[in-house]
Amino acid sequence: MEPLRAILFDIDDTLFSTTTFATKARRNAVRAMLRAGLKMEEEAVYSELQEVIREFSSNYSQHFDKLLMRLPLAAQVGTNPALIVASGVAAYHDTKFRDLLPFADALPFLKAVRSVGLITGVVTHGLTAKQAEKIVRLGLLPYLNPNAIFISDQLGIAKPNAKLYQAALRAIGVAPGEAMHVGDSLSHDIAPPKSLGMRTAWIYRTAREGQDLAIKPSHRVQDFKELAQVLRKEYDLDLPQFDASVAPGQE
Repeated sequence: MEPLRAILFDIDDTLFSTTTFATKARRNAVRAMLRAGLKMEEEAVYSELQEVIREFSSNYSQHFDKLLMRLPLAAQVGTNPALIVASGVAAYHDTKFRDLLPFADALPFLKAVRSVGLITGVVTHGLTAKQAEKIVRLGLLPYLNPNAIFISDQLGIAKPNAKLYQAALRAIGVAPGEAMHVGDSLSHDIAPPKSLGMRTAWIYRTAREGQDLAIKPSHRVQDFKELAQVLRKEYDLDLPQFDASVAPGQE
């Protein structure tokens, strides 16, 4: 078996809980819109917002404008609609500034992997500005090789196209058998790199319904503590022990 030289990671629901964060941020946005004068029940507004996001995608920049267009005019009487939208946008971003955090074991694991000389990077799907902001806000940047950050929008190749992973391997100069990709989606993060001959680790702590369980990863782990054990045992890597409750730099 070829020695492992690089580990590449998905970001969303792999290094942080996109699902938990998005739910909290959207709830806070709806509540702020109600406080600004929108006269509707919270659940009705939240349900409509979720529908807008499904229709226009999570990367759309005007969810709250579209939301207000779909709500009854009677619910907006007595206030400026622009202020309702602005309240939702501000509350969403306030949540992002305050609560966009990595999983507790993510940064300690990245630090441990870097300490044994492996290349660490990300292969992430989304808009360049949004994914780059996540990398910075989550505190990932010090633990990633600068030439190993691959954003689908920036490369013009979207997951699950295996060409995205091929481009990443070429850029870091690593053969498929020398690299591992870690992600939460079997169809997007496991099947494509596996087809190239990369090792794969499915981290399933936030696994969504609808996963294709016929896709078999090299490793199936609950969290990064478990993945660290796999790397020590099966790849003979001398990873240091780490405390997932203590962020790097705060030891």
